Amino acid sequence: MKPGIPKGTRDFSAKEIAKRQFIFKNIQQVFELYGFAPIETPSFEKSDTLMGKYGEEGDRLIFKILNSGDFLKKVDERLLTAKNSLQIAPKITEKALRYDLTVPFARYVVQHFNELSFPFKRYQMQPVWRADRPQKGRFREFYQCDADVIGSKSLWQEVAFMQVYDEVFDKLGIKDITIHVNNRKILSGLAEIIEAPDKLIDLTVALDKLDKIGQEAVIAEWKEKGIEENAIQKLQPLFALKGTYNEVLSQLETILAESEIGLEGIADMYFLFENLEKIGLRTAHLNPNITLARGLNYYTGTILEVTADKVAMGSVGGGGRYDDLTGIFGLKNMSGMGISFGLDRIYLVMEELDLFDQVDIPKPDLLAINFGEKEALHSLQLIKTLRAADIKAELYPDNAKMKKQFSYADKRNIKWVLIVGTSEMETKKYTLKNMTSGNQWTLAIKDIIEKLKNKNP
Repeated sequence: MKPGIPKGTRDFSAKEIAKRQFIFKNIQQVFELYGFAPIETPSFEKSDTLMGKYGEEGDRLIFKILNSGDFLKKVDERLLTAKNSLQIAPKITEKALRYDLTVPFARYVVQHFNELSFPFKRYQMQPVWRADRPQKGRFREFYQCDADVIGSKSLWQEVAFMQVYDEVFDKLGIKDITIHVNNRKILSGLAEIIEAPDKLIDLTVALDKLDKIGQEAVIAEWKEKGIEENAIQKLQPLFALKGTYNEVLSQLETILAESEIGLEGIADMYFLFENLEKIGLRTAHLNPNITLARGLNYYTGTILEVTADKVAMGSVGGGGRYDDLTGIFGLKNMSGMGISFGLDRIYLVMEELDLFDQVDIPKPDLLAINFGEKEALHSLQLIKTLRAADIKAELYPDNAKMKKQFSYADKRNIKWVLIVGTSEMETKKYTLKNMTSGNQWTLAIKDIIEKLKNKNP
């Protein structure tokens, strides 16, 4: 059988892992700098924990795990005959791979409520799985890098998260990013002023596509969804919004003058923009983006999305404020705020911008040549001393021709080669060769350590 892997998954080489670890490390450092502590949750959860939390489309994308043993044995014969998969599934699968880190986090908070100090700040970097159609930047198995704080309604949390985004992307070398900011209250206000609160999703889903399909197509979609002409006239000024954040929000105040919740959302936006302007960001640009409508199933306040300005890649991060995430597990009134980094898209952006020059592939600093059993044993004793000095070293495993061993060092880009023959064992002075320059020296082990530690050529 020809070997292969499931569609939407990937193997990673040492070089790719080094690049990914570089991204992980920088995100982790910033998370911890801002006071977040790590947690981990299982790769699979009870089906009941996940199902019904992501909407009908999300439920279809959850990978379900068949019960072990004869999983059809307890299924009623009539269900099997009817071939009704929706009714059969709960009988044969009680577990599922996690779809994201958000719902498992909510379950964690409720389950460990008495052990936690609130506001509770956590970060989590683990793989998730979705039965989605694979395409560029979208996989069926991928990592999420999330941070959340729960147990506080303070908008200072949003301010901190936007600083986190700014600092992480600056450390990664992605200097031109835009943090798009909206507020669910503003979107609710728009539905309120056209007297169609039941049309909130239809209204915002179409508005979210404005950049892609244009004004006329958005209006056509609104009409298809039953939004009346007089309501569309009230929304018309949205298409003319432009200028600084003060100018955009001032125009919105006029549009939403009769909506209390809409004005609350605008006040929240003013708070964020004014305070971040005073604090200052490194390189990120802030954009009041009223068309942004992600996560409306659970976001109740601020909505964030991050894009890399110089690469056409979609969002590389996003998040928002939620007031009842833990309510799905019975714990009410626990407001929180969270963000996520899209590792795979960030990787592709860094590749396109050629930002991985600073990443080294893990490899030994030194290779000891193998001349036979006695020489190999002596070399391993020296290697033990080198490793104790935090120098990565290995012995070539076979007594092969020297040319082959040198070729191995060259292919792995190992800079130093240690030659330990009979005379070197007697004098305890060993030949050290620099594979880059071709220079070589005869040195005691302490001098070899000093040379390598000082990165002497």
